[in-house]
Amino acid sequence: MSPRVVVIGSGVVGAAVADELTERGWTDVTVLDRGALFLPGGSSSHAPGLVFQASPSRTMARFAQYTVEKLSSLDLDGRWCFNQVGGLEVATEPARVDELWRRHGFLSSVGVASAVVGPDECAALHPLVPAGNVLAGLHIPTDGLAKAPRAVEAQARRAIARGARFLGEQRVVEILRDRGRVTGVRTETTGGPGQDTFPADVVVQCTGFWGPLTGALVDLPTPLLPMAHQYARTAPVPGLRDLGAREATAPILRHQDRDLYFREHGERLGIGSYAHRPIPIDPANLPTHTEMPSSFDFTPEDWAPAYADAQALLPALQGVEVEHGFNGVFSFTADGMPLLGEHPDLQGYWVAEAVWVTHSCGVARALAEWLVDGHPSLDVHACDLNRFTEAQRSPAHVAQRAARNFVEVYDIVHPLDPPAGPRPMRTSPFHLRQQELGAVFTEIGGWERPLWFESNAGLPDVARIPTREGWAARNWSPIAGAEALATRDRVGLYDMTPLTRVEVSGPGACAFLDGLTTNKVDVAVGRVVYTLMLTATGGVLSDLTVTRLDEELFQVGANGEVDVDRLRRLAPPGVSVRDVTAGTCGVGLWGPRALDVLSSVSSDDLSFGYFRAKKIHIGAVPVLALRVSYVGELGWELYTTADQGLALWDALWAAGAGHGMVAAGRHAFTSLRLEKGYRASGVDMTSEDLPAEAGLAFAVKPGEYPGAATVSAERTAGPRRRLVPVLMDDPADVVTGAEPVYSGDTPVGYVTSAAYGPTIDAGIAYAWLPAELATPGTAVAVEYFGARLPGVVAAEPLFDPEGKRLRP
Repeated sequence: MSPRVVVIGSGVVGAAVADELTERGWTDVTVLDRGALFLPGGSSSHAPGLVFQASPSRTMARFAQYTVEKLSSLDLDGRWCFNQVGGLEVATEPARVDELWRRHGFLSSVGVASAVVGPDECAALHPLVPAGNVLAGLHIPTDGLAKAPRAVEAQARRAIARGARFLGEQRVVEILRDRGRVTGVRTETTGGPGQDTFPADVVVQCTGFWGPLTGALVDLPTPLLPMAHQYARTAPVPGLRDLGAREATAPILRHQDRDLYFREHGERLGIGSYAHRPIPIDPANLPTHTEMPSSFDFTPEDWAPAYADAQALLPALQGVEVEHGFNGVFSFTADGMPLLGEHPDLQGYWVAEAVWVTHSCGVARALAEWLVDGHPSLDVHACDLNRFTEAQRSPAHVAQRAARNFVEVYDIVHPLDPPAGPRPMRTSPFHLRQQELGAVFTEIGGWERPLWFESNAGLPDVARIPTREGWAARNWSPIAGAEALATRDRVGLYDMTPLTRVEVSGPGACAFLDGLTTNKVDVAVGRVVYTLMLTATGGVLSDLTVTRLDEELFQVGANGEVDVDRLRRLAPPGVSVRDVTAGTCGVGLWGPRALDVLSSVSSDDLSFGYFRAKKIHIGAVPVLALRVSYVGELGWELYTTADQGLALWDALWAAGAGHGMVAAGRHAFTSLRLEKGYRASGVDMTSEDLPAEAGLAFAVKPGEYPGAATVSAERTAGPRRRLVPVLMDDPADVVTGAEPVYSGDTPVGYVTSAAYGPTIDAGIAYAWLPAELATPGTAVAVEYFGARLPGVVAAEPLFDPEGKRLRP
C-alpha cells in the first residue's frame, strides 16, 4: 500500500518529486501550493531556464545530466520542455582559458562531452560573438534551455495520470504530528476563509525561497537565503531573428569573466547578471497575493555596469534598449549546495530546497529513491540537510556565506580557497599556539585547520620539495612537504580536534554498533576497531573508528554531522548517542621518535599494541590514548577535555623540542596518508562505492548488518572497478582531484585524492578505474588543464608495505 505523501510546493522540484514518486509506485501523492496551478509564482515561474552540466561538484553535475535526459523526453501538448541548443562558456582572460580546460576535464570525468574551442569556432557557434572579443570557449553540446513552467505541468500531468492530485490556492499553516512523527498538513485557502486537512505519512517541503518560513512550522532552521537576481530582455537585436515557438537556436552563452549569461528569446536577448551587489530578501516580507511574488522591480543603477560589459562582449547590443527587466528571487545556501533529507527530530518530514531548475529532476529522483529504496543511487552526503552544525545554521552565518556565494557564482574558485567570514567559528584549544607558529589556516566543517606552519620554513627539507606552478601551487607551500618528511624522520604533532567524536552508551550500545557496521565491534575493552556503515545495497556511507571504553561505552570517530544524525536516528531506545567533539580535543603524535616524546612526559606503561586504547596521564593531564595512526607511523591519537587541551599541547611541545618535533598541517597529513593508501570518506569512497572496490574488504565481516548481502555477493563476483594509486611519471606532476583518467584516448576513470608524496618522491593520484585496468604496471594518463600526464598504476601501500613503521 502506498504511503500518503503530501508535497508542499508545486514548482519544478515539487512536480518532479511527485512524478518520480508515482513512477515508483507511491501514487497516494497530494501536491499543495499557495499559488495558482501550474504557475504558482515561485522561482520556477520566472527562471530563465539555463541547464548547464559543468559544476564544481560531481553529484551536482550528475543531477544536471539527469535533468537534461528527462526534460529532453518531455513535451507539453507538442511544445518543447527542453531545447538542446548546447552551451558555450567564453573566456576573455587567460586565467579563464585555463579554467575552461579544467572544466572540460571535469566534464570528461563524469561522462559529459565537451570541447575547448578557439575564437573562430565561438563565433561560428553564436551569431553575436565576434571572434576578436574572446580567447576561447567551452562548448557543451548537450546543455540547453528548459521551459520551466512547461516542465512543471508536463511532470504534474504524468503524476496525475498515475493517481496524484495537485491543489492550488492552499497555504500550509500547520504540520500535524504525533509522538515525533508527521501525521498531516493543515491548510488555509489562499485569499479565503476555508481550511482543509490532509493526512500524511510523509511530507516533502519543496517551497524554494519560502523554505525558512515553511521550516519554521516544524522548528526546522532551513539554512538558505533568498536573493534577488537581475534579468533583462532587450528590444530586437540585429543578427537575431524571430524564431516563433522555437525561441532559440544559438547555445546558451555564459560570460563568466563579467558574471553574465545570455539566452535568445527569438529576436530579443535575455541577459542575467550576478555582477551586482547581493540583494537579500526576507521571505516574510514577500507579497502573498500577487501572481508573481518572486519578482521585484528592476534596479537600473545595478544594471548599468553589467549592460556595458554585455555590450563590450556583444557589439550588436550597442544602441539596443532594454524593454523589460526584473529582479527575480531564488535561493542560495552557505556552501552553494542543495538541502536534501529528513528532519532530524520529526520522522516523515523531508526537505528538498535551494534547488535550481538545472538540477531539479536529478534532485527529485534522488529524493524519491531515498524515500522508496532507503538511499539514493548517487552520493548526496554533501547535500544532506543535516550536514551543518548549529552555528552554521545561524541566520548570520547563512546570510554572510550565501551572499559570498552569490558574488562568487561565476568566479574561478580553487577548492582550497579559504572561506570568508564569519571566521573563526570553531577553534581547538591549540589555536593560539598554532597562530604563534605561523599557521596558514583554512576552514573545514566550521573548524579552523592549519594547512602548514610558516615556523617550519627553515627546515632543510623545504629545498627538496619540487616547486609548483599555477593551480597546484595555490594555497600550498613546499613547507608542507618538509613537515611530512620531518614526521617520517622524527616526529610531528597534528591537531585532530576537528575529527567528530561521538559517545555511544547505554544498555544495548554494543549490539547496536555491531549490528550497524561491517566489522566486529563486540571486542575486549580497550580495543579499537575500524569499520564501515553501508547502505542497504552495500555502498560506503562512512568509515568509523570505534573504541570500546567499557562494556556499554564506546567512543566513535566519525565523519561529521551527517554521521551523528544517522547514529542518533538508528539508535534503539536506551542507547545514548552524544556528540562530544566540542567538549574535547586531541592531537596526533606520530613518527619514529613519538615514543621518546611521550615517555618523557608520561610515566604510564606505553607498551600497549596497535589498535589498542588506554587511559594515561601526560603530565597532569588525563588522556585517552589510541594506538592508531593515519599517517603510517608509530604513534598515538591523544584525547582530553577541551579545558586541558592547552596544557596537553604545551607538555608535548616542550618534550618534543629535543627530538626535532614539528607542528604539521593538513597538506602533510594528506601526503602521508596517500603514501600509505589510507582512504578519506566522502572523497575516496562514497555511498556509490562497494567496500572491496574501495580496497576496504578487510573491514567487512560476515554477519547481519545493512548491505551484508551485497558485499557477500561482491566477494564472490569480484569488484567491477577499483580505487588504486597512480604514480605520475614526472614527480613534478601533481594534480589536485576530480581529473579524468585516460587509457589511450578513452576516459576510463577519475581522480579522487592527489598529492605529492615526499617520502617516495612521486606525484600520487588515487583514481577509480575499471578492474581490468587496475593492475599494477598499467599505463594510464591523467588529463590536467588539457595536458595528458603519463602515469602508472602502482601496488599499495606505496610506503612501508609490511607496516614495520607502525610498531616500535
